[in-house]
Amino acid sequence: MFTSLITPPPAADAPAHERFLHLLRLSLAGGQFGKLLLSGPVGDDSDVERLTVRRIELRGEPALSFLWRHRTKDITKNHAPEAGLAEIAALLGTRFRNAHLHTSTEELQFAVSRKGRETLRVTRLDAPTEAPPAAAGHDKAKHRPLEMRHPVWSALGLTHLVKGEPALVPAMARKWKQINRFVEILSAAVGDAGLSGTVRVADFGSGKGYLTFAVHDWLQAQGLTPRVTGIELRDDMVQLCNAVIEGEQLSGIRFDQGDVRTQAVQPLDVMIALHACDIATDHALHVGLQSGAKVIMSSPCCHKELRPQMTLPHVLRPMLQHGIHLGQEAEMVTDSLRALLLESQGYQTQVFEFIALEHTSKNKMILAVKAQGQAAEALAARRPELLAQIAEIKRFYGLREQRLEQLLAA
Repeated sequence: MFTSLITPPPAADAPAHERFLHLLRLSLAGGQFGKLLLSGPVGDDSDVERLTVRRIELRGEPALSFLWRHRTKDITKNHAPEAGLAEIAALLGTRFRNAHLHTSTEELQFAVSRKGRETLRVTRLDAPTEAPPAAAGHDKAKHRPLEMRHPVWSALGLTHLVKGEPALVPAMARKWKQINRFVEILSAAVGDAGLSGTVRVADFGSGKGYLTFAVHDWLQAQGLTPRVTGIELRDDMVQLCNAVIEGEQLSGIRFDQGDVRTQAVQPLDVMIALHACDIATDHALHVGLQSGAKVIMSSPCCHKELRPQMTLPHVLRPMLQHGIHLGQEAEMVTDSLRALLLESQGYQTQVFEFIALEHTSKNKMILAVKAQGQAAEALAARRPELLAQIAEIKRFYGLREQRLEQLLAA
């Protein structure tokens, strides 16, 4: 797929960066490329921390995906192979001092000292590692972080036995994919937040408990001590989940009947609220903030509060005269204000599609991780700017009130 990248080898005495780039090209052309990490940013004025490069396919064509990790956000940019390699060449030594290339047969470490001296170290692996995955696409097979053999999944109706082995109930395949994708996002957030030891979690609107049990299972598998509580309005769901806990003799997890709008604030590390309707999302976010949660995960739905308040700016009226467009605009404005409010409270916040639309129409995620160190200082310095942006958005759309903002003010 990348065979066109092969070029003549550099001379034996060529600079280390030329030899590194040649080996990088060979790993891509030969299918041994695993991952490239650029680190050690040059200069103090940039908030870029590192760059991760992986190979993907876009519409059937090979490409290189660049994930730029900033102190307060992540940015992904995709490049054609030659353009991507040209950018990597331009970044070596100028934007980043170190490059670490993982292949199936070798590990290559390139470094530039502060005096400009280049070094390249190649470590051949004793035995080839597992073959790198095929270039990533939207439908690539992924490693699932949960173990299907756990008896709790059978108790919840997700799995059954086929020839003595646990297998997914066919109708639950999409649900299983959603659960695993959620845990993948949680695992990254827990790492970014630096959580360790006992991890206190509240899952508001836990329903049948799929995600609640998944979080408990994953935390235990990581050697952490879970203290997970599912909170659900429907008492029959609470009884069902607690019966599963009793039947499987699980510890560190329980389900309570309750409403997020009347919950007493208790210390939390992780707050989860998926598909909380309309302003229930705002109440859940507020509970997360009040509880001091390091990680806040919300998948909002049913955006009703702002739509009737919106006074349409003249320039947007031709677009928003259609009800579907007005609804989408109200959804975007609502979740943008929520994200800005979370940032103003010191959280690094992302809004993204966490599962493909084919699996659920409620596929938006607001993820907020409490900033630390320099990132926290940067957000604190930006707070007046963030509050001014919130006020300007409200003015532009003629909005009188937004529930999370009201709760924070109160």
